[in-house]
Amino acid sequence: YYSVPYHLVRKQLDSRLTATTVEFFHKGKRVASHQRSHHKGRHTTVKEHMPEKHRQYLEWSPERFLAWAKKIGPHTVILTERILAARAHPQQAYRTLLGIFRLGKSYGDPRLEAACARSLIIGATSFSSVESILKTGLDGKPIPGSNDKQAPPVKHQNIRGADYYHPTIQ
Repeated sequence: YYSVPYHLVRKQLDSRLTATTVEFFHKGKRVASHQRSHHKGRHTTVKEHMPEKHRQYLEWSPERFLAWAKKIGPHTVILTERILAARAHPQQAYRTLLGIFRLGKSYGDPRLEAACARSLIIGATSFSSVESILKTGLDGKPIPGSNDKQAPPVKHQNIRGADYYHPTIQ
């Protein structure tokens, strides 16, 4: 759970552990040193060890994503809130949200808002679900049950109707 420079990922490293320090060596040269953490399962990361793209994530926040979603529409805000809440750490949701917002550039914000509304109804909170809704054009179709008007009942010789099951007693 201690970080080393990203270019050394999957490389053979040596470590030296003391009661207060954790050090890592690559080919005899010290490449990282951390104060020892006694919090089991927690990450100890030095920002400089991260690739540039990952460092950009540190500048993002849930509030930034919610502000971005508000520019698109209320359903996008709700979907963003649900995606953020579903992860143990908000940062784990950033990649999904970036993908969803990127769909707005390809399809337009009104279509993205409609796709987010549909995804909320079906309980799908993933990038691939929103993308699928947009690719198949479901965002432009009416949402079942959303119309105030009900379709007139179908009349057909094979449809028996309520009287067949509960005949009136005279």
